[in-house]
Amino acid sequence: MKRLTAFQLIVLISACFSVSCTAQTVVSYTDPNIHYMGRIGMKEDAAELTWTASSAIINFDGTSAKATLQDDTGFDFITVVVDGTVVNTIQVKNYKKEYVLATDLPKGPHKLELFKRTEYEMGRLLFYKFTLDADARVLPPPIYKHRIEFYGNSITCGYAIEDLEGKDRGSYEFENGYKSYANITARHFNADYFCIGKSGIGVTVSWFPYVMPDIYNRTYAMDSTRLWDFKKYTPEVVVVNLFQNDAWIILKPDNANFKARFGDTPPTPEFIIAAYQKFISNIRSNYPDAKIICALGAMDATKKGSPWPGYIEKAVDNMRDKGIYTHFFPYKETGGHPSESEHKVMAADLIKFIERRMKW
Repeated sequence: MKRLTAFQLIVLISACFSVSCTAQTVVSYTDPNIHYMGRIGMKEDAAELTWTASSAIINFDGTSAKATLQDDTGFDFITVVVDGTVVNTIQVKNYKKEYVLATDLPKGPHKLELFKRTEYEMGRLLFYKFTLDADARVLPPPIYKHRIEFYGNSITCGYAIEDLEGKDRGSYEFENGYKSYANITARHFNADYFCIGKSGIGVTVSWFPYVMPDIYNRTYAMDSTRLWDFKKYTPEVVVVNLFQNDAWIILKPDNANFKARFGDTPPTPEFIIAAYQKFISNIRSNYPDAKIICALGAMDATKKGSPWPGYIEKAVDNMRDKGIYTHFFPYKETGGHPSESEHKVMAADLIKFIERRMKW
C-alpha cells in the first residue's frame, strides 16, 4: 500500500475539514415537516407569504438555522422566534439571498418560527428553504391546541406599533403584527393563527377602492383568480374586528372612495347593518361550526355615543345564530393607533372573553 506524503496528508485533512465545515442540512420549502401558518401560496420553487403573520415554522435538533428568502419590494420585515423568544429581526432584500436566522443555540431540540410581521401591501415574501447544521435533525412539526382566524384592519395588523415617537406612522418599519393583540391572543392559547388583515380596509368603504368582502376569500389579496380553499383550514374561533375605517370615511363626503361607493348620500344604518350581516353570513357559510366573535375597537369607533357597536349588535341579532357573539374593546382614550401596551390590554380583554365563552 502506497504511503501518503506529509504534504498529501495535510491536503487530505484540510479537504475533509473543509467538507465537514460546509456540509449542511437543507430543508426545502416543500418539506412536510415545515408547518405553514396563514394563507400561503405555493409557487414552482418557493412558498409565498403575503398576509400579516404568515409564518414558516420548523422543529429541529441543532444549533443554528438560516433561510433563503426574497421579497418583491425589499420592504418586508420578518421576526425570528426561537423557543418562544424573539431572537432576530430581518428586512428582506428584493433579491434571493441567504439570511442567518439564529446561531449558537444550545444543543438539543428547538422550535423556530419565521414570522412575516408586515402586511401584503408592503411586500410578498418568497421562502425557498431552511439550512441547518450538517448534523442537525429535522423533527416532526409542532402541534397546536387551537385554531383562530382574524379578519381585521390596521389594528389587527399592528400598524404603527413600533413608532415609539408617537407620530402614528404606519410605513413598513413601524408595523409589527407579532406584537398585535391578535397574535398575542393566539400565542396565549397555543393556536394555529390565520390573519386576513389590511390597514385602511372596511366592510362598506375603505381608504382605497376595495373592501374586505372583496378579498376575504383570496389566497393573495390582489389576485382575484387565486381563491382560497377554505377546506384547508377550519378555525374553531373567528374574530372579526372591522368598521373603524367605515366610521371615519362615511363622515367624509368629499372622499373619492365615499363618492365611488355612495355618491352624494351617506349610507343609512340599514344599509350598513345589511352589509355587515352579509359579510358575517359569508364567513358562516365557510365555517358552519366555528364560533364567530364580532368585535370592534379599541379606537374611537367604540367611543361613547358611537353608533357602530349598535350596528354590529343589530346585524348579529338578525342572524339568530347562537354561535355568533359580539365583543367590544373599550375605547382606549388616546389618539392614533394602539401602542404596544394598548395591544396587550386588548389581548388580555379578548383572552378573558374567549376563556369565558369558549371554555378554553
